[in-house]
Amino acid sequence: MGRNVLLYWPNIIGYLRIGLVFAAWASWETPAVFIPLYSTHVALDGKGVDGWTARRLGQTSRFGAWLDVVVDNLGRGMLWSRLSEWGWLVSALEWCVFVCNHSARGDQWKSGFISSPRFIRAVMANGFRTPLGTWVVSGLHCLPLWLYGAHRGLLTRWLHLPLWIQAVGTLLLAAGRLLALSVEIWCIWTHIKYLTNEEPEEKRN
Repeated sequence: MGRNVLLYWPNIIGYLRIGLVFAAWASWETPAVFIPLYSTHVALDGKGVDGWTARRLGQTSRFGAWLDVVVDNLGRGMLWSRLSEWGWLVSALEWCVFVCNHSARGDQWKSGFISSPRFIRAVMANGFRTPLGTWVVSGLHCLPLWLYGAHRGLLTRWLHLPLWIQAVGTLLLAAGRLLALSVEIWCIWTHIKYLTNEEPEEKRN
């Protein structure tokens, strides 16, 4: 890989997102600072800014595809670990899925869903740009941020949401995260089958 790939504009956006994650982590106790920082980190990914820039400038790369998922996991891992003493389990699961998907397929990991069950294909269809895919992505990215707002009382003080709306919002986002969990379990199980079905080295020789 040429070193110039490291300075592709989409990858620079990725580095900026990493900076936003660390800045958000440092401002955890100050919601008025944390929320804008972390939301910007999510928006730069959710709006496809890095992907659009890569396609627009012809700067797609394997490193960029890898970096994009790493930064996503870093941000959510930071948030989940601060929300709960058990939050590291969510982060560990997401990193495990990352390893399973990228170790075998690299930047083409999304193509591995072509032969998956219908539900998995529906979630992944058109790069998550479907109602079901949007629900799943919302569960992944927005649930921990929503819980942060709930724990800090921001949903009441800032948004003035009644408790029943807060409860419904939590349930909908949690359901989206559970749908994502079903995809994650399928990814891990598929990779386990790939590893256990591999022929011993002596047989291949």
